[in-house]
Amino acid sequence: MIYCVEDDKSIRELVVYSLENTGFSAMGFENGEKLFDRLGETEELPELILLDIMMPGDDGLKVLRKLRSRARTKDVPVILLTARDTEFDKVTGLDSGADDYVTKPFGIMELISRIKAVLRRSTGADAEDGCDVYSAFGVALNTKKHKVTVDGDEVELTLKEFEVLRLLLKNRGAVITRDVLLEQIWGYDYGGETRTVDVHIRTLRRKLGEGGSIIKTVRGVGYRIED
Repeated sequence: MIYCVEDDKSIRELVVYSLENTGFSAMGFENGEKLFDRLGETEELPELILLDIMMPGDDGLKVLRKLRSRARTKDVPVILLTARDTEFDKVTGLDSGADDYVTKPFGIMELISRIKAVLRRSTGADAEDGCDVYSAFGVALNTKKHKVTVDGDEVELTLKEFEVLRLLLKNRGAVITRDVLLEQIWGYDYGGETRTVDVHIRTLRRKLGEGGSIIKTVRGVGYRIED
């Protein structure tokens, strides 16, 4: 079941209709209050929540923070639907715990692709390579424990940030292009969306603190971790 929280009735109904015609079960809610009412009524959690940012009452970011602060819903994947296209707003959403964001107006097929990619990552459908721990210059990533530390101190990362770091550490010394990161981590290939990668790298570096310096930018190409 996928929940769509969107105050615009026409958009909400279109998304729910499209999801159900693509093989998903879906349910729409006009605001965060209705969402939490539903969560309180059922023991079954949604597989994913589509969450509009601009809503009356509690906006999407406040709703997202509430979801992440509760033990029961903290791991439910969330994709933000936003008319805001500034880097600041995207970083704010990612810092609040969003797994991805889609900028309005969006195409339904793109939205479906994003949903499938997030679900693959959240359910572990993408195969691991058998290695449990990757490390470089004080930064360590443990895939089994889903834990990242910098000089022994644990760092909280979103699922996408964790996967970006894992891919870079796994290929330590090699340059990973933005297109490869977009395809491997997000599961789709939209040329104009490589900015998504840059936003995640920015927040990842900041969260790693001094450890963030291990991620080097290769201008015009992508990123790498020095060998």
